[in-house]
Amino acid sequence: MTSHRALVCIVLLASACSAAPIPESQQYPAGTPFRAQYRTVDSTRLRLIDTGNGTPVVLIHGFGASLYGWRYQLPPLVAAGYRVVAIDNRGFGFSDKPAHGYTNAAYAHLVVSLLDSLGIASAVLVGHSMGGAIAAEVALNYPDRVRGLVLIDAAGYGVRWPGVLKVARWRFVGAIATSFRSRWVTGRVLRSTFADPTKVTEADVDQYYAPVPDPAYGRALRGVLREFRFDSLGGRLSRVQAPTLILWGDADRWIPLRDGTRFAHELPRSEFVVLTRTGHDAADESPEQVNRYLLDYLKEGLSRIPENVAWSSPSSQSWHSSNR
Repeated sequence: MTSHRALVCIVLLASACSAAPIPESQQYPAGTPFRAQYRTVDSTRLRLIDTGNGTPVVLIHGFGASLYGWRYQLPPLVAAGYRVVAIDNRGFGFSDKPAHGYTNAAYAHLVVSLLDSLGIASAVLVGHSMGGAIAAEVALNYPDRVRGLVLIDAAGYGVRWPGVLKVARWRFVGAIATSFRSRWVTGRVLRSTFADPTKVTEADVDQYYAPVPDPAYGRALRGVLREFRFDSLGGRLSRVQAPTLILWGDADRWIPLRDGTRFAHELPRSEFVVLTRTGHDAADESPEQVNRYLLDYLKEGLSRIPENVAWSSPSSQSWHSSNR
């Protein structure tokens, strides 16, 4: 049996473990102080949370995730006095899943259109994985809209896809592979993003799996894998002027630590922090570490550079390199 056929068989067998998604009444942010709303932006109906007052902080999740991935960041950010916007990005969560519209430029334009729709002149962008690549693309193409960047295990130099997603990327079998989506597969992929997979709870798997049975979900996955470039940032980041905090899990199996150091070397105004005992999904697995560095950055700026990122002018030129 060829390796192609073997992997397809794995996906087919995994599909036998499918399950009904949790009901809408149990989907995040149900049971929290936050309320999800829908807003049409760039012809895409986006599901989002817009909460709090103060300087805007926009949270952009990674591949296959949703605004649920920021559940540990929303409360402390709001409590610290920030307006926080978290979205289900195009193609993910409970937002629209069109056939196309998944290029890096299209996602960057969507973020800026969202800012326009919400009346936000500039914001601190916090991006994880694919969301980090999108945030960096916004900073490159719309610098006046970005007063600060936080990149968490960001894509930009490539991704080491787990086996199931490798199948989905294949040209001829991707449609077959993405047709068979199950809770078992969701849990397996989610656990691969943690240094300690036992930290992933069944409730976590339920929330990540909730949008997966949508008939359009497979089409959206194929669209993203076909159109989005996960290796588009090399050699371009020297033009980013926004002060940038780079957070990286020391046990990231999806995007290696050396890619984090590449971000730090290319970005002229950046600080690189390694998170201990943490995998690719740092905001989920190590929220205490992420929140501490994130809030310190928003309040104090980059290390050794005492300036408040959130309240300073986005055009400020007083930043200096803090690469480590």
